[in-house]
Amino acid sequence: MAGFKALKGEGHWPTLLAAFLYFDFSFMVWTMLGPLVTEINEALIAGGAMSMTDGEKATLLSLPILSGAILRIVLGFGVDKLGPKKTALISQGIVISALFFTYFQADTITYNQLLVVALGLGFAGASFAVALPQAGQWYPPKLQGVVLGIAGAGNIGVVVDFLFAPKIAEHFGWSMVFLVGALLSTMIFLVYLIMAKDAPATVYKGNAKKLKDYWKLLKDKDTWWFNLFYAISFGGFVGFAGYMKVYLMNTYSVEMDELGMAWLAEENVKVMAGYFGAITIFAGAVLRPVGGSIADKIGGVKSLYIFYGTVVVMALITALVELPFAIAIVLLFITMAALGMANGAVFQLVPQRFGKDIGVMTGIIGAAGGLGGTALIKTLGWSKGAFDGYSVGFLIFAGVVLVAIAGISMVKTRWRTTWGAAAGGMI
Repeated sequence: MAGFKALKGEGHWPTLLAAFLYFDFSFMVWTMLGPLVTEINEALIAGGAMSMTDGEKATLLSLPILSGAILRIVLGFGVDKLGPKKTALISQGIVISALFFTYFQADTITYNQLLVVALGLGFAGASFAVALPQAGQWYPPKLQGVVLGIAGAGNIGVVVDFLFAPKIAEHFGWSMVFLVGALLSTMIFLVYLIMAKDAPATVYKGNAKKLKDYWKLLKDKDTWWFNLFYAISFGGFVGFAGYMKVYLMNTYSVEMDELGMAWLAEENVKVMAGYFGAITIFAGAVLRPVGGSIADKIGGVKSLYIFYGTVVVMALITALVELPFAIAIVLLFITMAALGMANGAVFQLVPQRFGKDIGVMTGIIGAAGGLGGTALIKTLGWSKGAFDGYSVGFLIFAGVVLVAIAGISMVKTRWRTTWGAAAGGMI
């Protein structure tokens, strides 16, 4: 696309690449518990503990998302006070420590300790509030959609989780996944240390923010509209990504087992759930920059209408129709693709509205996205426990997306005739 070609000669590509790698591997670590929850539960049982309930699984999977949401605000503040690079290095150090701790304590680890680890993994999810502004500060408004889409496409790291974590756990134990994650994160720490640079004042003229500036932004109604939109798009993506394996195994384990593929003879259901989960998540991860580029061309508002509308249709079909496994995977693929592109579209608009406050706003809006993911995971877990199925959970999600579509209709004219008129990009 032309948007990608326009990057040539602009900005600082080593920083853009470093931001992508940092976010990619951080996202991999952030969602690590999702594809391993079954193996971890079996290890707890083998150690004499009780099996996790559906509610406990949902809590464990949602805690890194919740922690990451809150920490995005903290790291967003750090971006303005310390600069993106120092903030990122401190955060990465905490994550690496949590990974090594889990590996060395795996044989005796308890559910409560896992909850503490989950909180620590939240620092990886909070990387969003650092990687995106660090990349975006190097580029002009007309390229924000594609630039932040590329940096944000680091969420493809969750695909790596679903592809490799179950297989590593099968052959070497679930704790080995944490060791591999710790070693890879250490490598990325060093790469980022060497390649990433904060944008100089001649390129980015933003000012460090005080706490009162956060409060001022929270009083702006556009902040809350963007919070809603990103809670839907990113919250939907990360929520489904984190819960995907549990959902597939609870709903389609018999069908996956009956497929009888020889290459899945060992641990076939768990590995197969990981593979098919990876397919759906890949769509949302890799298409985020495409969504940003589309928004650069036709405007973020029109793009969100298309992407959100697609999500509503897919969620309603999933909720109301008893689908065979193959069809369900196709619908989940389309759903995740639309959510991923919506992520790019939202952050095509944010820098145009809050250009000088992008560090703070990325933290605030990113936090809303994490809270949306937490709510979705808990909603799906509640739906399974209360109704022995996920239809109600999907219906609730579809309803919330419809609210977001109505919200777009309420703000689009004002946006286009006020700040959008002078923003320098398509609205």
